[in-house]
Amino acid sequence: MLVYARQMREDFARFMMEYQFAVDEVLTKVTILREEFRHLHRYNPIEHVASRIKTPDSILEKVSRKQCAPTLPSIRENITDIAGVRITCSFIADTYRILEALTSQDDVRVVDLKDYIAHPKSNGYKSLHAIIEIPVFLSTGAVPVTVEVQIRTVAMDFWASLEHKIFYKYNGAVPGHLATDLTEAAAAAEQLDHRMEQLHAEVHGPAGSYDGDQPAAPQLDEALLHRLWELSRRTTESP
Repeated sequence: MLVYARQMREDFARFMMEYQFAVDEVLTKVTILREEFRHLHRYNPIEHVASRIKTPDSILEKVSRKQCAPTLPSIRENITDIAGVRITCSFIADTYRILEALTSQDDVRVVDLKDYIAHPKSNGYKSLHAIIEIPVFLSTGAVPVTVEVQIRTVAMDFWASLEHKIFYKYNGAVPGHLATDLTEAAAAAEQLDHRMEQLHAEVHGPAGSYDGDQPAAPQLDEALLHRLWELSRRTTESP
């Protein structure tokens, strides 16, 4: 029994290590893209990069919620967001440009792709989500590992962070007036994204793959932007 338990711990530690290595691989790819854009194109579309690995408790909670077998092969097949990388870009066009540059690499296989920028969630959430599979090369050979990559703008990231804080503050039961405020704040963030992209195009030319065929940027609604700021302030200051 002790031998079996020790083997399980070693297998799980190796399992988690593979996902950490996969995150490291993706971060290396992103760093290379970042440096290429900076030095060859004299433009850096990436503002910030963050990564995380789910904790064992979080993995087990999701296994229970999805009702999949609590075995490592089953977890590998059914839980695709154990490893995560978030890329924050300057402009909307940059998100698509980085997604294309990353997923077009020969050793990257796209497992799933959701465009929540073109088709936002009902609460206003916007981001690009890609589940990709990359090989992690170990002494025993290559192991395919999935990584969830989220790509969004600074405004989208700010809104998502605010929504996350509110969601957990109220344990998922967000009051109706706050849900309405969040939806309106998402509209303000969208206006900000379009306006900033328009300003960038006027000063520096099109951003990323932006070709000017997008709808004309609306004027910023100052009342909406004020509500976005006020909602953020209330969430931060309230106990």
